[in-house]
Amino acid sequence: MLIFNDLFRWEGFGGKLRLASGQCLLRIYDLRKGDTEGVSHLKPYVVVATDHEASKMSVRSCCSHIATMVAAEHNIPPQRMQFVEHYPETFYGSRDQQRIPRKFDAVEFVWEKKMALHPKWRALDGPLLAFLEGQF
Repeated sequence: MLIFNDLFRWEGFGGKLRLASGQCLLRIYDLRKGDTEGVSHLKPYVVVATDHEASKMSVRSCCSHIATMVAAEHNIPPQRMQFVEHYPETFYGSRDQQRIPRKFDAVEFVWEKKMALHPKWRALDGPLLAFLEGQF
């Protein structure tokens, strides 16, 4: 069940310069809510971040910071959260004849002192991919 669907803003660093601040579209799902068909999930919180056109920073470049803030602000235990980067389908070329398909990447972190560190990306697959494809 979708429990959050809104613009998410993060502050960067550097005082007045606000270096690395940005915003993304954020969806949070709690897989324990709704029709679970008796299935238990090790990571029931699925956090999906999508780049926002008005942001100067990409989700990929700030994923550790975003994951840390989301876990803290939404009281999500880090070990129970799956962070996913979403890239919508895009077209390019003189007549938009070239296509880059939609993509979901799972991001795994090492959590130390409630901070997400050392991100590692992999293409999302299996039932979670099928679930998210049905949501977008």
